[in-house]
Amino acid sequence: MPAKCDIAFSLNGVKRELTVPAGMSALEMLRDRLGLTGTKYGCGEGECGACTILVDGSTVNSCLMFAADCDGRELVTIEGVAVSAAGERLRDAFVANGAVQCGFCTPGLMVQASHLIERHPGADEATIRRGIEGNLCRCTGYRKIIDAVAAAAKEKSHE
Repeated sequence: MPAKCDIAFSLNGVKRELTVPAGMSALEMLRDRLGLTGTKYGCGEGECGACTILVDGSTVNSCLMFAADCDGRELVTIEGVAVSAAGERLRDAFVANGAVQCGFCTPGLMVQASHLIERHPGADEATIRRGIEGNLCRCTGYRKIIDAVAAAAKEKSHE
C-alpha cells in the first residue's frame, strides 16, 4: 500500500480532493484535515456510534473506515445533516423533548436518526429502538431520544 493516497469524494454535497496518509481513518480526515469536528471521536472501535456518518446513503462508523476508502464515495456528516430539512426537524424535536444532555452522542444519533426517518417515515418505537441501537448515550436513558425521533418521524410522515 502506498504511503499516501490521492482521493476524490463528495462531502456534504461538495466535491473534494485530498492526499491522505495510508492508514488514516475517515474520522481523522474529517476532524483533523477538514476541520469538521461535529463528528465525534468516542471509542475508536466502532462501538459507541459517536462518529456515525453517511457513506453512499448508509450509516458507517467513520473511526473504522480508512480515508482512502472514501475515494469516489458520497459522505454526509452531521454538518450536512444539520442544514437539511431532516436535520432541522430533528434538532427541533431533540430540543422540544429534552433529548440533549451533554451532547456528545447527539451528532451521531442525529445522523443515524435522519437515516432511519428517511427509510421509515412515521417509524414506531420498536423501529426507532432498533434504528439507534448502535449509538450509545450515557446521559439520557434513551426515553427522551426515542420521543424526539418519534416526533420527527411523525412530522416527516405528514409531509
